[in-house]
Amino acid sequence: MPRPPLPPFTAATAAQKVRMAEDAWNGRNPSAVSLAYTEDSRWRNRAEFLQGRADIVAFLTRKWLRELDYRLIKELWAFTDHRIAVRFAYEWHDDSGQHFRSYGNENWEFDDEGLMRVRIASINDLPIAAADRKYHWPLGRRPDGHLGLSELGL
Repeated sequence: MPRPPLPPFTAATAAQKVRMAEDAWNGRNPSAVSLAYTEDSRWRNRAEFLQGRADIVAFLTRKWLRELDYRLIKELWAFTDHRIAVRFAYEWHDDSGQHFRSYGNENWEFDDEGLMRVRIASINDLPIAAADRKYHWPLGRRPDGHLGLSELGL
């Protein structure tokens, strides 16, 4: 089933695709998120390699059980007809209460139906004090008026 906006991307449709991905990930529903990817989507996430929606669902389930109170902001970095590059930062804490800000970049490749067939993510985790958190919206979608990465100096 097509997943608009479809390639070839423009600046506006690439930015829309990025915001849609951010919103989905902030919803923290592994099954719903997996539907944005092809059945045989290939991922590299840090040093983990995944293939297919079942792997994606299992990975995201583990991720959000460990990364508590997860809040994410993505920003468009560059795009071509079928590819989008994003940078992102997300905040979370572990079960001991240690807070983190995780920074990274993703390279995405889409099929003609707008489904992501390749996702390559490089991510680094920075321990932070709870007082240094910058993301304070209620869990779920980032409010439209909330500052983005560039505005936050990230």
